[in-house]
Amino acid sequence: MTRSILAGLAAVAAIPVLCGTGCQTTGVGDPCIPESEYDPSYLGASVDDVDTESKSYQCQSFMCLVNHFQGRVTCPYGQAKDGSGNGPAQPCLTPIQQPVTGMDSYGNYVDPVNQATVLPNCQDRQVADAVYCSCRCQNVDGKTDDGFNYCTCPSGFTCTQLVSSIGATFEGLTGAYCVKNNTDFNINTFPGPGACTPCDPTTASCGPAQGVGGK
Repeated sequence: MTRSILAGLAAVAAIPVLCGTGCQTTGVGDPCIPESEYDPSYLGASVDDVDTESKSYQCQSFMCLVNHFQGRVTCPYGQAKDGSGNGPAQPCLTPIQQPVTGMDSYGNYVDPVNQATVLPNCQDRQVADAVYCSCRCQNVDGKTDDGFNYCTCPSGFTCTQLVSSIGATFEGLTGAYCVKNNTDFNINTFPGPGACTPCDPTTASCGPAQGVGGK
């Protein structure tokens, strides 16, 4: 399943000013934190999904790609239902150091069942290979002659079809994006979100993490 974060679609209109059809977009592959992670109620991405966040001011292309990634970029080891950290890891915080509560502005859980649960990242699908600045390189038909503006993927990236359809109003976000070589996702060979091997704070399996061991 694919989906797209539709907030800030005005940024799509801004991209042609920076990049015409076939131009080389610098910054592709730069790290980015999805804007959704600034929301304390956001519990993280699903490894089954693709998010194309079209208003990321961290990216020169204004596009932060979340390509089949689980959890939060800013909290690789996740947290428990009550908001406590998993093992030695501290609880999740937003990029501006707010606790991730899973609650909306009215104090209600957005997911009453899982409450503040944030799933850990998957060891086999970590941030570096799944979340970074990207750009749209083809439409859903694999073409670039429809009047929209497209980029040329830099070395180390392949133009890959990711978003098949998100409704006629938002067809400007469907199609192919620049994806890091050798990071394609295959649902038939990659374990699902309930079976993926979670990052483990006791072994630092996903590298050093903010908040682990009091650091």
